[in-house]
Formats: sequence, C-alpha cells, structure tokens
Amino acid sequence: MQTMKYADLADLPTVVDITTAARALGLSRTYAYHLAKHDRFPCKVIRIGTSYRVPAAALRALLDAE
Repeated sequence: MQTMKYADLADLPTVVDITTAARALGLSRTYAYHLAKHDRFPCKVIRIGTSYRVPAAALRALLDAE
C-alpha cells in the first residue's frame, strides 16, 4: 500500500474508510484495524456495524499537529 501525499488530504471526503486513513498515516491495513478494534487508533474512529470510518477533519488535525 502506497502512503498518501500531504496534498491528497485536501481531496478527501468528509469521512474515509480505515484503509484510506491508514494510508494517510503510513500504517499497514492490518495494523490500522488492530488499533481501531482495541480503541487505540491515533484519531477519532466511528464504528458502524462491523466497519470503521474516520472523519477526515480528525485525520487532518492529527497530521497538522505533527
């Protein structure tokens, strides 16, 4: 999986799936799901049934803080 470029963050929809969030953070898909499952993902995660969604604003705020 290729890491997302900083410029690509502006083009994200309001909410993204966990795989897209993992790309933005440079994490593997498996590790991202592990973190989300154990409530340790580095930004807000919304669980909808068996799927996870990440608000793009929370992702941008996390990446801007670094």
